[in-house]
Amino acid sequence: MIVYEVSIDVREPVFTEYRAWLLAHAAEILELPGFLAAEIFERREPNANGVRGLVVHYRLVDEAALQRYLDEHAPRLREDGVRRFGDAATASRRVLVPAAGWPHATIATHARRAADNDAAR
Repeated sequence: MIVYEVSIDVREPVFTEYRAWLLAHAAEILELPGFLAAEIFERREPNANGVRGLVVHYRLVDEAALQRYLDEHAPRLREDGVRRFGDAATASRRVLVPAAGWPHATIATHARRAADNDAAR
Protein backbone atom coordinates (compact mmCIF):
# COMPACT_ATOMS: atom_id res chain seq x y z
CA MET A 1 0.00 0.00 0.00
CA ILE A 2 1.11 3.56 -0.71
CA VAL A 3 -0.26 7.01 0.05
CA TYR A 4 -0.57 9.66 -2.64
CA GLU A 5 -0.76 13.00 -0.84
CA VAL A 6 -2.17 16.12 -2.46
CA SER A 7 -1.67 19.36 -0.53
CA ILE A 8 -3.83 22.25 -1.73
CA ASP A 9 -3.74 25.96 -0.96
CA VAL A 10 -7.14 27.53 -1.59
CA ARG A 11 -7.97 31.23 -1.53
CA GLU A 12 -10.65 32.05 1.01
CA PRO A 13 -13.28 33.43 -1.45
CA VAL A 14 -13.59 30.04 -3.20
CA PHE A 15 -12.88 27.75 -0.24
CA THR A 16 -16.46 26.55 0.38
CA GLU A 17 -17.05 25.90 -3.31
CA TYR A 18 -13.67 24.16 -3.61
CA ARG A 19 -14.39 21.87 -0.67
CA ALA A 20 -17.66 20.77 -2.24
CA TRP A 21 -15.91 20.15 -5.55
CA LEU A 22 -13.08 18.25 -3.82
CA LEU A 23 -15.50 15.78 -2.20
CA ALA A 24 -16.97 14.89 -5.60
CA HIS A 25 -13.49 14.84 -7.17
CA ALA A 26 -12.16 12.44 -4.52
CA ALA A 27 -15.21 10.20 -4.94
CA GLU A 28 -14.54 10.06 -8.69
CA ILE A 29 -10.91 9.13 -8.09
CA LEU A 30 -11.94 6.37 -5.69
CA GLU A 31 -13.84 4.72 -8.54
CA LEU A 32 -10.55 4.17 -10.40
CA PRO A 33 -8.73 0.83 -10.23
CA GLY A 34 -6.22 0.55 -7.40
CA PHE A 35 -7.62 3.28 -5.14
CA LEU A 36 -8.65 1.98 -1.71
CA ALA A 37 -9.57 5.04 0.35
CA ALA A 38 -9.24 8.80 0.66
CA GLU A 39 -9.04 11.05 3.72
CA ILE A 40 -9.42 14.81 3.48
CA PHE A 41 -7.84 17.00 6.14
CA GLU A 42 -7.90 20.73 6.76
CA ARG A 43 -4.53 22.19 7.76
CA ARG A 44 -4.68 24.04 11.06
CA GLU A 45 -1.82 26.48 10.68
CA PRO A 46 -2.79 30.15 10.65
CA ASN A 47 -4.61 31.48 7.62
CA ALA A 48 -1.92 33.37 5.69
CA ASN A 49 -2.92 35.99 3.13
CA GLY A 50 -6.45 34.65 2.79
CA VAL A 51 -5.27 31.13 1.94
CA ARG A 52 -6.55 27.95 3.59
CA GLY A 53 -5.06 24.50 3.26
CA LEU A 54 -6.48 21.09 2.50
CA VAL A 55 -4.59 17.80 2.32
CA VAL A 56 -5.90 14.61 0.73
CA HIS A 57 -4.38 11.19 1.44
CA TYR A 58 -5.33 8.69 -1.22
CA ARG A 59 -4.47 5.08 -0.36
CA LEU A 60 -3.59 2.86 -3.30
CA VAL A 61 -2.77 -0.82 -3.58
CA ASP A 62 0.68 -0.18 -5.05
CA GLU A 63 2.91 2.12 -7.09
CA ALA A 64 1.73 0.52 -10.36
CA ALA A 65 -1.82 1.68 -9.60
CA LEU A 66 -0.53 5.20 -8.97
CA GLN A 67 1.43 5.18 -12.22
CA ARG A 68 -1.69 4.09 -14.15
CA TYR A 69 -3.59 6.96 -12.56
CA LEU A 70 -0.85 9.45 -13.42
CA ASP A 71 -0.61 8.22 -17.01
CA GLU A 72 -4.26 7.66 -17.83
CA HIS A 73 -6.43 9.87 -15.60
CA ALA A 74 -4.52 12.62 -13.78
CA PRO A 75 -4.27 15.12 -16.67
CA ARG A 76 -8.04 15.14 -17.25
CA LEU A 77 -8.95 15.23 -13.57
CA ARG A 78 -6.44 17.96 -12.73
CA GLU A 79 -7.61 20.06 -15.68
CA ASP A 80 -11.14 20.08 -14.27
CA GLY A 81 -9.92 21.79 -11.11
CA VAL A 82 -7.80 24.28 -13.03
CA ARG A 83 -10.71 25.12 -15.34
CA ARG A 84 -13.04 25.72 -12.39
CA PHE A 85 -10.73 27.51 -9.97
CA GLY A 86 -7.77 28.81 -11.99
CA ASP A 87 -5.01 30.07 -9.74
CA ALA A 88 -7.34 30.34 -6.72
CA ALA A 89 -6.21 26.82 -5.79
CA THR A 90 -2.71 25.39 -6.16
CA ALA A 91 -1.63 21.85 -5.41
CA SER A 92 1.57 20.01 -4.64
CA ARG A 93 1.87 16.25 -4.52
CA ARG A 94 4.05 13.59 -2.96
CA VAL A 95 4.10 9.82 -2.59
CA LEU A 96 4.52 8.08 0.77
CA VAL A 97 5.56 4.44 1.02
CA PRO A 98 5.85 2.25 4.10
CA ALA A 99 9.22 2.55 5.81
CA ALA A 100 11.11 -0.71 5.38
CA GLY A 101 11.09 -2.75 8.55
CA TRP A 102 8.56 -0.60 10.41
CA PRO A 103 5.50 -2.49 11.62
CA HIS A 104 3.17 0.56 11.42
CA ALA A 105 0.03 -1.54 10.81
CA THR A 106 0.90 -3.62 13.85
CA ILE A 107 1.49 -0.51 15.97
CA ALA A 108 -1.90 0.91 15.01
CA THR A 109 -3.60 -2.39 15.78
CA HIS A 110 -1.95 -2.68 19.19
CA ALA A 111 -2.76 0.93 20.07
CA ARG A 112 -6.39 0.43 19.09
CA ARG A 113 -6.63 -2.79 21.13
CA ALA A 114 -5.12 -1.07 24.16
CA ALA A 115 -7.64 1.76 23.88
CA ASP A 116 -10.51 -0.74 23.49
CA ASN A 117 -9.32 -2.66 26.57
CA ASP A 118 -9.09 0.56 28.59
CA ALA A 119 -12.60 1.58 27.52
CA ALA A 120 -14.00 -1.83 28.48
CA ARG A 121 -12.71 -1.52 32.06
